[in-house]
Amino acid sequence: MNTATFYQLTYTATYDPTTANNVYYWIDGYRLINRANLVIEGVSNAVTSGVIKKEVGDDYIGQAKFLRAITHFELLNFFARPYNETTGATHLGIPYRETGVDTQKEIDEGILQKRNTVSEVYQKVLADLNEAETKITNTSLTYASKNAAIAFKTRVYLHMRDWAKVITEGKKLDGKYSLEAHPGSPFLNSYSNKESIFSILQAATLNPGVNAALASQYKRRTLVCISPIIWRDTEWLADDKRRFESASDPLAMVFTLSGRKYTNKYKDDVNHTDAAPVIRYAEVVLNMAEAYARTDDAVNGLKFLNQVRDRALAAPATQSYKPFTDKASLVKAILKERRIEFLMEGRRWSDIHRLQKDDIQPIDGIPAKVANGNPAATAFTLGTAYTGPYGVAAIPGNDFRFLWPIPQDEINANPNLEQNPGWK
Repeated sequence: MNTATFYQLTYTATYDPTTANNVYYWIDGYRLINRANLVIEGVSNAVTSGVIKKEVGDDYIGQAKFLRAITHFELLNFFARPYNETTGATHLGIPYRETGVDTQKEIDEGILQKRNTVSEVYQKVLADLNEAETKITNTSLTYASKNAAIAFKTRVYLHMRDWAKVITEGKKLDGKYSLEAHPGSPFLNSYSNKESIFSILQAATLNPGVNAALASQYKRRTLVCISPIIWRDTEWLADDKRRFESASDPLAMVFTLSGRKYTNKYKDDVNHTDAAPVIRYAEVVLNMAEAYARTDDAVNGLKFLNQVRDRALAAPATQSYKPFTDKASLVKAILKERRIEFLMEGRRWSDIHRLQKDDIQPIDGIPAKVANGNPAATAFTLGTAYTGPYGVAAIPGNDFRFLWPIPQDEINANPNLEQNPGWK
């Protein structure tokens, strides 16, 4: 939950087409995409002219296509309706840009590009990820890798509700990654652990101010705390290791300030060196758990769910989930596990978005939130579920505010770009 005014307009859905945080999410996303396109074109020319070898060029091109794909996909989840909104996902998505823009002619052509359909964006994302899987030879955590492309496809197929392909892609990573014994280990050793697949490099020289690294926002400035809603959720066991606090143990995952609970996943609030995780193997495992559960393979659904949950339990022998009586209960438990496991990792909105109109565990719109600001310490007392007050009301799924507006500058520049309904 948001504690300050820094993210308030976004947190409370009181944004408009000129709100800076939303506008620059679009602008910076497409800036990254354009740079990826320029790399693809420049490297292709370098290979053709013999400046670099084809295998070297392919690695660079594959990495650029990975970044292009995941950035389009990220933007799609804020500026377009979910994949299952219409039959065949024929509703409006976002422009999928595949040309590097660095001449006036390309600018003139680029600003006239229309929005692709959601289906078209997904197919282009998958085409780029498939090519990335084929071309990339890099194996570094902080550069795009073949395995990162595979892992990300499990996320994309999850949104498409193509459960069989989630499982197929996930199986490709068998033996390549494993879950750490303690849920805090991927964050203690953020550059050298067994489950991080793709993370963004961080260093003091990359984050010289206070508005950059996650450790600065979440720990040094405490701009975001853990919501009492999930903190007091009774399905999150009180002795779960993901609640662990300690002033001396570096594996601690939570800290308390003025009675409020904050994440300790991002620890270095001085030099800001914590790698920022984009996708971990824990997500692949839970993606597969959900896919198995939804295809009536309750045995594997439970098995993969417990792989993630059991390592956080104080007494797995007695606390581990036993077989559920129905599919809906199993899927519900998997979705709750995602909320706990990926707390403060940027995965919550993605699940809210894709679960609109779900056939088993639907979410209608944006759930109610605790009011922007600093809640009292008593709001975090365990024992009962949080029942209010909610200072930010729920927004129904059919409300225009469910989607962010296309930035006004973009609408002004491109007469062919249709604004999301309801925004002026």
